[in-house]
Amino acid sequence: MQKPKLINIPKATRYQNAAIDYYMGLTNSSYLHYGYWEPLPTVGEELTLTRLRTAQEAYAAKLFSFIPKGVKTVLDVGCGIGGNAVYLRDRGFIVEGLAPDTLQQEKFIKNTNSQVPFYLTRFEDFHTSNSYDLVLFSESSQYIAVDDLAQGAARLLGSGGYLLLADMMRFDPKYKEGIFSNCHIASELQAALLKAGFELIKTEDISTHIAPTIDLCVEKFRTFGLTTIKYIADVVVIALPPLYALGHWAFNRWLEKPIAEGLAAHAIFENHLCYSIQLWQLSKED
Repeated sequence: MQKPKLINIPKATRYQNAAIDYYMGLTNSSYLHYGYWEPLPTVGEELTLTRLRTAQEAYAAKLFSFIPKGVKTVLDVGCGIGGNAVYLRDRGFIVEGLAPDTLQQEKFIKNTNSQVPFYLTRFEDFHTSNSYDLVLFSESSQYIAVDDLAQGAARLLGSGGYLLLADMMRFDPKYKEGIFSNCHIASELQAALLKAGFELIKTEDISTHIAPTIDLCVEKFRTFGLTTIKYIADVVVIALPPLYALGHWAFNRWLEKPIAEGLAAHAIFENHLCYSIQLWQLSKED
């Protein structure tokens, strides 16, 4: 099992990681992804964690529907805590998982009952003699540079192998700063994959089907997170006024903007990004 290298993690990615930790605590689920809401909630309908878990199962099924017949071996890159890997394993696929995070490693091994191999490494540093039928990036492409993703996937696939990618992407290249700014510009990702010898086989925009999860997370944070923050602030201002003054200054300096961005996540996503599932195939050798 390979050891990960120390890496300089961009601020936008660190915000995303903090959101993942919040998401894990909120859902208590074996999936880290946004889910696939079908049918879509009606206007004014309550968004619940029970429905989110149903959407997460539906998302796994949606990914499964993109996998071509004949695929047997799958490398799940950025495999999270094992939800997708278990879903695929239970349907007869030979799956291996890869991620550079020790917390995810622990949960992945537990959720898969140690039955799915796990590699503790960055994708860029992963080397193996194995060749896979399909490489899966489920909400993990944004953590890897487009050239590294395209060339690394091509290296791990046999001739005619597949790359299945599902993630947020920026359709607006001018959106360069903010909570989703680490997501790839769709046109740049496409260009890198074409250059590496991939052909786009199938694609579907599922933006409207993942958006309710953003709304649910914002709603829960607004209801419980902000309320808790206010309660703590009210107690501190009574018990330790100097500490409250310091905390208020720190909040205004470092936290106010990212929290405001988080509360506006749906509008930011709608105005600058999309969520796409894409199946690519590596060119077959003559």
